[in-house]
Amino acid sequence: MIPTLTRIQVRPDFVDEVYKSLLDAISDGSLAPGVRITQEEIAEQLKVSRSPVLQALRLLKKDGLVIDAPGRGVLIAPLDPEWIGHLYQVRGTLDSLAARLAAEHRHDIGKEVIAAGRKAARGKDVKAMIDADIAFHTAIYRASGNPLILETTQLHWVHLRRVMGAVLQSARQREAIWDEHEAIAKAIAAGDVEKAVALTEGHATIARQNLIARLGEVMNAPLETVKTRRSQ
Repeated sequence: MIPTLTRIQVRPDFVDEVYKSLLDAISDGSLAPGVRITQEEIAEQLKVSRSPVLQALRLLKKDGLVIDAPGRGVLIAPLDPEWIGHLYQVRGTLDSLAARLAAEHRHDIGKEVIAAGRKAARGKDVKAMIDADIAFHTAIYRASGNPLILETTQLHWVHLRRVMGAVLQSARQREAIWDEHEAIAKAIAAGDVEKAVALTEGHATIARQNLIARLGEVMNAPLETVKTRRSQ
């Protein structure tokens, strides 16, 4: 039995809504790696026909978030720490480039972005934490003036959301992450290119190390322990 999904309001085209509902559930851990889901279950919970569900599952499969299952349905794809490490290497390079270009323009990322992130970090809504982190980095990508950076990173966020959702159950790193974000934003606003790049590179390295370490803990934790953390 799959967990309760957010019901979708009546609209002409449900594919994007079904996709987002499933992506959110995969990202926050409600749909854990290895869980089997079927078109029938999803359609029943979301009160939609099977057609948009089938199309949404095809998109998720293309993204590598679900895989074929023996018999009926699909399985939520496993998390691969080594692959995530490679992904973070690519992301770190793009983040550093974005920070350099944004600092050259002395762009003000905005205190409201930092404030929203700190507020989310103090709460229990993992989706809000992920969205706040994405908003911060997206602000830098836009400030870089290079649209290809944002376009490229959007391909990665679908996977990064999932990894962050798997490890943000712990509050240990949440405030520290936003301390680092604020320092990067200040360096960019001051036009200190080298400092902005150095801080961004350090942030990416620390994030990669922490996420892979915590991901290993989550993956090795007993199932009941993981369920308890997600319910808190």
